[in-house]
Amino acid sequence: MEISKTFDFRSAEQKWYKHWLDLKYFESKPDGRESYTVVIPPPNVTGILHMGHCLNNTIQDILVRRARMMGKNACWVPGTDHASIATEAKVVQMLREKGIQKASLSREEFLNYAWEWKEKYGGIILQQLKKLGCSLDWSRTSFTMDPDYYRSVIKVFNDLYAKGYIYRGKRMINWDPKAKTALSDEEVIFKEVQGKLYFLQYQLVDQAGNPLLDRAGIALTPAHQHITIATVRPETIMGDAAIAVNPADERMGHLIGKFALVPLINRKIPIIGDEYVDPSFGSGALKITPALDINDHQIGIKHGLEIIEILNDDGTLSEGAQIYIGKDRFDARKEIVEELKAKGHVAKIEDYTHQVGFSERTDVVVEPRLSLQWWVDMKKISGPALSAVQDGEINFHPAKFKNLYRHWMENIKDWCISRQLWWGHQIPAWYDAEGRFVVAMDEEDAKTKFTAAFGVADPQLKQDEDCLDTWFSSWLWPFEVFKGISNPGNKEVDYYYPTNTLVTAPEIIFFWVARMIMAGYEYMGKKPFSDVYFTGIVRDNLGRKMSKQLGNSPDLLEMIDEIGADAVRFGILIASPAGNDLLWDKASNEQGRNFINKIWNALKLVQLWKERCKTDLQPEEVSLATDWPHQWFGSRLRQVSAEVEQLMQQFKLSEALKTLYTLVWDDFCSWYLEWIKPGFEKPMDAAHLEKAIGYFEVLLERLHPFMPFVTEDMYHLLREKQPTDLCVRQMDINFVPRTGDEKILAAADLLKSAITAIRDARVKAQIKNKDEIKLFFTAKDQEKWAAIKDLLCKQVNATSFIHTDEVVSDTIQLVIGGDRLYIKTDTVLDTSAQRKELEQELNYYKGFLDSVEKKLSNERFVQNAKAEVVELEQKKKADAMEKIQLLEESIKNLG
Repeated sequence: MEISKTFDFRSAEQKWYKHWLDLKYFESKPDGRESYTVVIPPPNVTGILHMGHCLNNTIQDILVRRARMMGKNACWVPGTDHASIATEAKVVQMLREKGIQKASLSREEFLNYAWEWKEKYGGIILQQLKKLGCSLDWSRTSFTMDPDYYRSVIKVFNDLYAKGYIYRGKRMINWDPKAKTALSDEEVIFKEVQGKLYFLQYQLVDQAGNPLLDRAGIALTPAHQHITIATVRPETIMGDAAIAVNPADERMGHLIGKFALVPLINRKIPIIGDEYVDPSFGSGALKITPALDINDHQIGIKHGLEIIEILNDDGTLSEGAQIYIGKDRFDARKEIVEELKAKGHVAKIEDYTHQVGFSERTDVVVEPRLSLQWWVDMKKISGPALSAVQDGEINFHPAKFKNLYRHWMENIKDWCISRQLWWGHQIPAWYDAEGRFVVAMDEEDAKTKFTAAFGVADPQLKQDEDCLDTWFSSWLWPFEVFKGISNPGNKEVDYYYPTNTLVTAPEIIFFWVARMIMAGYEYMGKKPFSDVYFTGIVRDNLGRKMSKQLGNSPDLLEMIDEIGADAVRFGILIASPAGNDLLWDKASNEQGRNFINKIWNALKLVQLWKERCKTDLQPEEVSLATDWPHQWFGSRLRQVSAEVEQLMQQFKLSEALKTLYTLVWDDFCSWYLEWIKPGFEKPMDAAHLEKAIGYFEVLLERLHPFMPFVTEDMYHLLREKQPTDLCVRQMDINFVPRTGDEKILAAADLLKSAITAIRDARVKAQIKNKDEIKLFFTAKDQEKWAAIKDLLCKQVNATSFIHTDEVVSDTIQLVIGGDRLYIKTDTVLDTSAQRKELEQELNYYKGFLDSVEKKLSNERFVQNAKAEVVELEQKKKADAMEKIQLLEESIKNLG
C-alpha cells in the first residue's frame, strides 16, 4: 500500500467525514446500551465559528467520540438559538441596506424578512462545525423557534403564570437604547470608565421659591446661597426630584426641609435627609433622580418623590427634560456642561474613574429605567437547583465555580423576561382596550379565558407586542430537544434525559446553566445533566481576550484550510486547562502539525518494514531475539491508559492529551520503534511487526477522539483491510495495569538512562558510532541488568556487557542507576572533559545533600511533618550519599 510523503489533511477530512455521515455513525436511536448524551450549547443563528466555539466543540467531540468507542450509545444534539437581540439587529441592518425602516413594517412583514434571513444565514455555523470534525447527530438538529419548541415555551409561560411564579410589574430595569429593549441583570457588563465628576451648584430657596434668608431676614451671603452636588451625569439634572444629605452630616443637616432650584430649568426640589448618603463622597450632597437610578428609585419611593422621565427609548432627551429635547444623551452632556459653565453653576470638574454598565449584546451604555415588564419570581423555583450543586448531584469542573454559583443562587433576583422585540417567542398575554388581560396558549384560548374572567362575550383582544428573553427558551434545551414538554414521557426523553455532560463557558453560568437546572427540576423532576465542564476564555499571548474589535482573533476556518482540523484541535486543547483561561499562540498549531508528521513518519517506517517482512527467519537473520521491548511497551501502554482514564474522569482533557503525546512521541516513536528496528538491510521479523502494528492501532484508537481525521486515515493504512472503522471501533479494555509492570518499567528507565549516557559519552570522547565498544559494570544487583543488556549493547554498538568487581582502567566511567559503568574502546581517551563533568555533578549532589540535612536537622520540621514526608527526606539523603560516594570513586579512578 503506497503512503504519501505527508498527511493530506484536505482530502482526508473530506473523505472521512462524508464516509462517517454516509454510514450514519453519528446518528443515535434508543436501544439497550447505556446512553451518553450531550446537548450542544446552541450557538446564535447569527454566529460564525470562532476560537471559543473551536475549544468548546472540540471538547464535546472528544467526550462524545470516546463514549462511542467505549460502547455507549452516544448522542450529541446540535441546534441553534434564535438570539432575539442579535438576530433582530442583523435583520434591521439588512432592511436598512434595502432602504426599508422597521417602523414602516407590520410585525408580520418584519418576521417574514427575519425568517428569510434565518433560512439564508442561520445554519452557517453548524456547517462550519463539520469542518472541525464534530460528530453531531445532524438528524436531530433543533432550533429554539421550531413549531413544537415554540409551543413548549408558551406552555411553560402559562404554567409558571398559573402557579404565580410569573408576574407583570413596573420596576427598574436595565434598558438598551440601541436595541430598544429591556435586559436582565446578567446581560449587563460592567467596565471601568475614565470619566469626569462634575460639582454643580443648586440655588437654595424657601418653600415659596424665594432666595433663602438668614434668621434676621437678611439675604444669605453668596457663599451660602448654594448647595453643591457631585454627579457624573449632568445631562440628567432635569430629572432630579430632590437633593439628599445625611442627617448626621453637621455641614448640611440644617438644610433638610429647605429647597433648591435645578439649574437651567429652575424647578424647585426639596432637600431631604437619608442615611443612604455617604457624606465623604463628592460634596456630601446627592441629587436624586428616581427614574434613572435604581438606588434613587428606592429613595424616591421611601420619600414619596415625583418620578420624572427625561429619556426616550433610544437614549435621546424627551419632552420631560424640557431642554435639549431630541438630543442624544452624550451629546446633550457636552452642551449642558458648557451652558452650566456659562451660567456659573459649575464649581469644579475632576477626573473620575467608575464602573459603568454596558449591554452585553450591543456594547452601549445601559440606562436604568422604570418600566412595566414581565418577571419570573426566581426564589420560588431556585431551591432544588441550589441543592443539586451543593450536594454533589451535579458536579462542576473545576469545582471552584461551585462557590460562585452558590453565591448567585443565594442572592438571586427576579428575572425580567420581556424584551421589546418582534423576533422571538411572543408573550402569550392578550389585552382588551381597558388594559385587562389574560395569559393563554393562543388567541382562541385567550378569548375563552377572558369571557370566563370578565364576563365579556366575543372580546376584542390584542396580544402583547413584546417577546420573551432568549434564555427563557434555551433553559428548556436539555429536555425539549427530546420533546420533553411537547410530547411528555416519550421514549426518547426517557432514554436520553438526564444528559451526561454540559460543556460551556463560565460567563453563562447564570444566564443558562443555573436556569437549565431550575427548569430541569421544575418540569422533569430530575437534573438536566450530571457534569458541567467549564472552559476558559481564549486569550492571545499578551493575555488579551480574543475579539473582532481587537483584531487578535484568527480566522478559524482559514487556519483549518491552512493546517488541517486535527492540528487546530490539538493546538487549542493542548493549551487549555479546565476552567482556566488559555493563552493561545499559533505555535500550538505548529506543534500539532509536527506531531502529525511524527506519527505519519512512524507509519511510513512500519510500511517499509512490511516490504522487508519475513517469517521463519534463520538465527543469523534475527535482529531482535527477545520480546522484552514488546513487554515494556505493553506495560507502558497499560500505565498510560490508566492515567488517561483517570484524567478523563476528572475532565482534565488537556493533561490527557499531553500524556498521550508523550507516550506516542517519546515512548513509541523514539524508543520502542528504535528498539525493534532491524539492522541495516536486515529483514523484519513478521511476529515482531505484527505486535508493533497492534500497538500502533491502540495508540491511534486512544488518539482518535482528539484527532479524528489523521487517526482514521492511518488506521486504514496500517492494514490492507480493517474489520471496522476506527470511529466506531470499540476501545480495547485490556490495557489495564498488571502485576510485574513496575519492574519492567523500572528496567526500561534504566535502559533509557544508560543508552542516553553512553551515547552522550561517545560524542564527548569523539568515539564514532561505527566504532565498537566494550561495557563493564559493577552492581550490587546484577539481575536488574539481565533483561536489557543485549538490547543495550545493540543500541550503543557494544560487543559485550561484563560484570566486574574491579576498577577497569583506561575507560570512560559513568554512574547509572547507582551502578558504575566502564566504556572501553581502542580509541585513545581524553578524560579531562569527563572529570570536569563528574566534578560538576558531585558538587550538585553535595549541595543537594546539604539542603536535605538542614531540613532533617530542623526539629520543628521533623516533629510536625507527616511520617511519610520525613521518610522521603531520609531516603533522599541516603540516595545522595550513595551517589556522592560513587562519583568520588569515579573521579579518583580517572587518575
